[in-house]
Amino acid sequence: MAEHAPYEFKNPVARWLESRLPILSFTKVHLLDYPTPRNLNYFWTFGGILAVMLVVQIVTGIVLVMHFTPHVDFAFDSIEEIRRDVNYGNIIQKMHQVGASMFFLAVYIHIFRGLYYGSYKPPREVLWMIGVLILLVMMATAFLGYVLPWGQMSFWAAKVITNLFSAIPFFGESIVTWLWGGFSVDNPTLNRFFSLHYLLPFVLVGLVFLHIWALHVPGNNNPIGVEVQSGQDTVSFHPYYTMKDLYGIVVFLLLFAAFMFFAPDYLGHPINYAKADPLVTPTHIVPEWYFLPYYAILRSIPDKLLGVIAMFGSILILFALPWLDTSKVRSANYRPIYRQFFWLLVIDSIILGIVGSNPPEGAWLTIGRIATAYYFLHFLVIVPLVGFLEVPRPVPKSISEAVLPPRSEFRAAE
Repeated sequence: MAEHAPYEFKNPVARWLESRLPILSFTKVHLLDYPTPRNLNYFWTFGGILAVMLVVQIVTGIVLVMHFTPHVDFAFDSIEEIRRDVNYGNIIQKMHQVGASMFFLAVYIHIFRGLYYGSYKPPREVLWMIGVLILLVMMATAFLGYVLPWGQMSFWAAKVITNLFSAIPFFGESIVTWLWGGFSVDNPTLNRFFSLHYLLPFVLVGLVFLHIWALHVPGNNNPIGVEVQSGQDTVSFHPYYTMKDLYGIVVFLLLFAAFMFFAPDYLGHPINYAKADPLVTPTHIVPEWYFLPYYAILRSIPDKLLGVIAMFGSILILFALPWLDTSKVRSANYRPIYRQFFWLLVIDSIILGIVGSNPPEGAWLTIGRIATAYYFLHFLVIVPLVGFLEVPRPVPKSISEAVLPPRSEFRAAE
């Protein structure tokens, strides 16, 4: 990326601050004037959308903590009190609840965009791996937060998911006992989950900072998938992409507001409005929608330990993707065979989500096993083989070449 000369600020206060803490020049170089590929589409706005959603979740979470009581006898009632008695409490609680779903919707679109345009390929491997780590921390934070209302589904989801660790040889039972803080899901469990749920978002902020730092070393990928060749391939981030991102954020917030005000419980489970009862097991225990594909993978394998390995492996396999993909071409726009398999992966992920929301019996079990097999087949077999066998379309040498006619056409026009 282009180097920038130090900025000289005319304002004496700005000069004084800059000489002691160069935050103004850092902001100008790395945010406002940062050279950005000029051909980024609206899928790149989801980075900014995710930043906004993270702030929404942290701010609303801090407010909710002021009124929440992390005790099994009072947690459920304290949530109801927030909804009914705290000023604007119902809006804040729904914003936090629906915000979690919107957060995952945005992050899944962000990840599939990276898969389509090859954003995981050199020199952006570390950037990609930090992104996968962010996904893991998000999932842990969301699971811990889902337990806190201490509703019927919250309680049994905690019991089922934490019990999975018992499948680990030798240490499994000890891990489960440590997670529970005893020999059953009870008040120590709720306290542990509450403290970790409050802590992990700040870990997430640190990982997001590293993610942005790793992004600014090689620079942005782009829909063409070629590296920036010259100044004519870039524009400054502000005002071009700040305005574009702002438009994308506003549109996404409209979707967020539509769910929050008109269908706040549409993505949840009605049974969670009943207080947790250890003596009454729900007919069908299901997690939130953003965990359903992994839940389907877990249930598709009859062996408990292998199911747990497959569930975590479905995420951890993404760490190895930069080395599994053997193609030198990044963008699927120039990879006709890979593009077909990419959309099959999208369809397969949706099928896994549908399977995860249904009981593991009959045809659903068979469909889940086929979809699980294809998921791993895609990453471990199809992606490497397609990289070897596919003949990509010619890739432009630069961003400008992809959108401007050849020089000969300019001369002919003259």
